[in-house]
Amino acid sequence: MTTDEPVSSNAVPASRRIVVMGVSGCGKTTIGDLVARQLGVPFLDGDSLHPVENVAKMAAGTPLTDEDRWPWLATVGAELAAAGNRGLVLACSALRRSYRDAIRAQAPDTVFLHLHGSKDVLAARIEGRSGHFMPPALLESQLATLEPLQADEAGVVVDVAEPVDAVVTAALAGISAALAGGVAPPAPLAPPAPLAPPTGTVGTPLRQFDVDLKAAPFNLDDDAIVWIDSTIDAMTLEEKIGQLFINHNNDYSPEYLDGVLENYHVGGMRYRPGPSAAVQEHIRYAQSKTRVPLLIASNPEMGGAGSCDDGTFVCTHLQAGSHPDKSIARQMGQVAGVETAALGCNWAFAPIVDIHYNWRNTVISTRSFGNTPEIVVERAKEYFDGISESPTVCAIKHFPGDGIDERDQHVVTSYNTLGYEEWNRTYGHVYREMIGHGVQSIMIGHIGAPELSRHFRPGTADKEILPATLAPELLQDLLRGELGFNGLILTDASQMIGLTQAMKRKDLVPATIAAGCDMFLFFRNPAEDFQYMMEGYKTGVISEQRLQDALRRILALKASLGLHATAREELVPPVEALGVIGSEAHRAVAAEIADKTVTLVKDTANSLPITPETHKRIRLYGISAGPDFTRADPLAYLDTVKDELEKAGFEVHLFRTAEQREAAGEAGVNFMSIISEEATGDYAEKYDAAFVFANVKGFAQEAAIRIKWSSPMAAEIPWYVTEVPTVFVSLNQPNHLIDVPMVRTVIHAHAGSREAIRATIEKIQGKSGFQGTFNDNVFCDSFDTRL
Repeated sequence: MTTDEPVSSNAVPASRRIVVMGVSGCGKTTIGDLVARQLGVPFLDGDSLHPVENVAKMAAGTPLTDEDRWPWLATVGAELAAAGNRGLVLACSALRRSYRDAIRAQAPDTVFLHLHGSKDVLAARIEGRSGHFMPPALLESQLATLEPLQADEAGVVVDVAEPVDAVVTAALAGISAALAGGVAPPAPLAPPAPLAPPTGTVGTPLRQFDVDLKAAPFNLDDDAIVWIDSTIDAMTLEEKIGQLFINHNNDYSPEYLDGVLENYHVGGMRYRPGPSAAVQEHIRYAQSKTRVPLLIASNPEMGGAGSCDDGTFVCTHLQAGSHPDKSIARQMGQVAGVETAALGCNWAFAPIVDIHYNWRNTVISTRSFGNTPEIVVERAKEYFDGISESPTVCAIKHFPGDGIDERDQHVVTSYNTLGYEEWNRTYGHVYREMIGHGVQSIMIGHIGAPELSRHFRPGTADKEILPATLAPELLQDLLRGELGFNGLILTDASQMIGLTQAMKRKDLVPATIAAGCDMFLFFRNPAEDFQYMMEGYKTGVISEQRLQDALRRILALKASLGLHATAREELVPPVEALGVIGSEAHRAVAAEIADKTVTLVKDTANSLPITPETHKRIRLYGISAGPDFTRADPLAYLDTVKDELEKAGFEVHLFRTAEQREAAGEAGVNFMSIISEEATGDYAEKYDAAFVFANVKGFAQEAAIRIKWSSPMAAEIPWYVTEVPTVFVSLNQPNHLIDVPMVRTVIHAHAGSREAIRATIEKIQGKSGFQGTFNDNVFCDSFDTRL
């Protein structure tokens, strides 16, 4: 017999109750889970049944008294008794005879599997373990308490010094023998079966919460549940593991999709944006080739833009929060839903529910509705309601909440450092409201939360703080337990350094699922990551219970969309549906929102209005952060700005840097020569006003974003504010005043779209009024930015 094959029910009746006992560090959870898997019965960690008072005492290094233990032992016995004929393997220290008697009082036929080890072996294992509330100091106390199994107790003793596979084999043989009654002597260890020891475990969750398919957000009927369970039963192990993955499709060819679907059996995909017709055909082919319908995700954070190249840019999240009209967010969601559904998408990685508390945080500065939980909740609900008018489910992000740290989790682990009570008043409030509003899935950020982790795991050291994607206390105890989330949990992109700096790839891939995530976003190397996940299951990092629960949630999300009851050829709309993408009606929505949300942050010199009649000659400057991963020209927006200014009647003189002039063939230019040319005393004789349009980005490429001028003491830095009226317009980031406090007229246009640029130029001329609002983050906590 090997541990790769389930033990037949004739060898060990599934109706039996088995307690895996022993002191801390003996491997009760690992061995117990593997034994349960072989017997085909559920596994439960008895530690999850401790009341919080016991957990706090143990974490503080205080041994439990018998008065502490009796209620817990009664609960353990009740769980075993309630298992009935389905059977149960339960990990519980059960160190004294009296404790075991208390368990047997409710479940008389319980068999005890004692995992025995020397003090040295046990101490070494405890020292190497993280994320558990049992500190090494309590080992002495447990060893002193331990009373070995006696002759009249049904049980078996197994030495844990041997390899895991050998321990499991011996345990199964001993359990079978113990069923005849009495204590089986320490069992001779069988030759090791081909099963590797567990790796990459990240602590044990206090409790695992299995999905309720009939409850929100799934609300499934009996037929859907039958489809879920029968589909899982019919899957091979490879297909089950594949369902855990969401692929990032980097190729539109049929050969590429065939390879992904046939080799990795993925549960979902997010494609690389391109022309809408190509994207739709890509999705249609994928859905036609897979046995189980796919979740097709997109990032419609700004409307249809980002889901395909010709989608409508409606507005940013910040833009939707920068006007009293909350329906702007609903309109953004409506357009996003219509356009992405036309492509064949059914899963939106939106809305974003982070709170922009720290003005230095640039990764969500435009991707947050605002800097208070109230505005975030209000606008996120509106977006959700708007996109839900289309056949779409949402994944809100990024739990436990971005916006405290100034760094970007794409390039470094970031942290939400709020205390438990303050987090509950802010981010916790947002998540409770959105869960109550029916959100179906939650994306987990690679964001650590030290104080939250310590609330659930007192005594956790700094070095043991993990990003939420790997932290069962945040996923299970907090999100599933206290917040009551019954939906699907997925990781954020797995290539992000916020995750990958935590541990080796082979360990972190299965550890995310073990910790409580249901789906894993993006392969790094498909063959490697798939194998890492498979090995994580085979070695017990991912328990059978955890895998089954994840699969049921994944298929439940699909069933909630009706994918199980939709004909394969109808999963993707016909080509004619693409007519809504970038339509005149949607562009009109974008233009109306742009007009409402262009914001005058300050005009302390009373420079506005500026018109062609009063200030004909405009010196135009453009600021960008340089090329990014899109490889697009970072200053291309200046063509639109120049065009709109000239249409308005201005005479535009475009500033070019030394680098631009050299690229155009000029010789003998450098940054000093440009400064000398630009900063001459006749500046005000040549130009009537200066306009600076900034479109600074850097998403996922740097930990912080500030203006980077073209050269040292660059000629485009606003020295000219003392010479002519100067207007600074941001087309993206709201925090530029920290770098240009000398400018007295500052406008936030929110976007580099033609609609936003046109609306801004109209308002500069006084043709329409500024209606947008802003929060104090724009002043960057510095007095001079308000001058």
